[in-house]
Amino acid sequence: MTRVTDIHEFIDSFAPFSSAEPWDNVGVLVGDSSAVISKAIVSLDITTDVLDEAKVSGAQLVISHHPIIFGGIKNVMVGTPVYKAVSQGITCLCAHTNLDKSPVFGVNICLAETVGLIGCHPSDDNELLFIAETKGDISSRELAETIKKNLSMSGVCFTDCGKKIHKVGMCSGAGGSEIFSAIDQGCDAFITGEIKHHELLAANSAGMSVFILGHYKSEDVVIQPLVDKLSQRFPDVEFVKSKEFSDGVFLC
Repeated sequence: MTRVTDIHEFIDSFAPFSSAEPWDNVGVLVGDSSAVISKAIVSLDITTDVLDEAKVSGAQLVISHHPIIFGGIKNVMVGTPVYKAVSQGITCLCAHTNLDKSPVFGVNICLAETVGLIGCHPSDDNELLFIAETKGDISSRELAETIKKNLSMSGVCFTDCGKKIHKVGMCSGAGGSEIFSAIDQGCDAFITGEIKHHELLAANSAGMSVFILGHYKSEDVVIQPLVDKLSQRFPDVEFVKSKEFSDGVFLC
């Protein structure tokens, strides 16, 4: 018999919840920690559609990267994810920045492997910045083409510093602010999901190429590997990646 607490403890073993950023909200955020689980949906977000998917499929648990409760909540109204989770008796377990930071198995590790980078590890002075390397010196366009192919993207938004790339800084999701650490680390390129204009200008001034994948594409890479990892550890539980696509951004 597998309970929510067992799954929580397993995730904690490779992505400690205590390592999450102070502003973050992780762990069991809705529901019953002692509930017995036979099926779980794993998703990037917990939306009402994901919760409907869980109910129809008979899942008692949704495991997500982004927290279902982030900031303070002043009300819980009909039609909101929190209301639906409670009313449908679905427990929600969220692993956010602790999964970003994990040096063993996490979002940035999975992203590096997916786009063909090697030696991915957290920066010595910044847990949110990961450092990886290309398998050989390559151009910005070559890296962009590899990312496009391996992430099944229609296109990749990138800047070209005009030099070969070897050392790559990475911070998935809204990781643009970590670009300054990547500059300090002497990275040739930086990969993230979102970045602000002034951060992009800083990278350009430093002669560093930037690859902007979109928040969803930069983080969804961890979901199926997490399903596989959980399935191996808990064979009595059916773990399924959500069919819901939450990016909402399309290229043509």
